[in-house]
Amino acid sequence: MTRILLVYTSCNKTLTGGQTGWYLPEAAHPYYTFLKAGFDMDFASPNGPNPPIDENSVKNFTDDESQSFLQDTNVQGLFANAKPLRDVDPAKYDAIFYVGGHGPVMDLATDPNNIDVANKFYRSGKLVSAVCHGTAALAGVTDADGKSIFAGRTVTGFSNAEEEAIDRVKDVPFLLESKAIELGANFIKADPWAAKVAVDGKVFTGQNPASAKPLAEEIVKALKA
Repeated sequence: MTRILLVYTSCNKTLTGGQTGWYLPEAAHPYYTFLKAGFDMDFASPNGPNPPIDENSVKNFTDDESQSFLQDTNVQGLFANAKPLRDVDPAKYDAIFYVGGHGPVMDLATDPNNIDVANKFYRSGKLVSAVCHGTAALAGVTDADGKSIFAGRTVTGFSNAEEEAIDRVKDVPFLLESKAIELGANFIKADPWAAKVAVDGKVFTGQNPASAKPLAEEIVKALKA
């Protein structure tokens, strides 16, 4: 049975004190795509159970899957039993998926337990994936020689133009697009809010909320291949 680890932020405040957390459709749409494919899933976060949701994402996304995700008793159980990242055994999983929201830029990007877990996935040749700000969780990930996961690789994530459009530049310690380029990435992007997915080797990334489902579909194809 294919098993995926979905990783969420534990951070609920931005640098300016605004509320944040994980972003609803970027969890819901991949979750139901993976479920339909017959995959098993576990949830994890730096602090373990019940990571905080971005309240704006609940208001902004009222599609059926997002609303179902909030009410789903199986999902509630996965959140209640979410593993602290320090307790994750990467050997038990075929892939890792980072859910977005501004939170990952705040905690996952520099969290030593996250970097350790992601390094183990990446260095063992397992599929590593992230959507939107979730790509920030890969900022500290390197190969065995210390080379960044971004170096020479085509990736995407929440763009500078999108961050500027929602006036959240001051809320985060770095802009994801700028950070990825600084670390050597070929950063590709669509127009703001349009779907964009990048696949480069075993690294799969999506730009924004609209990219969550198409990204998950690419992950399913790869894991079933």
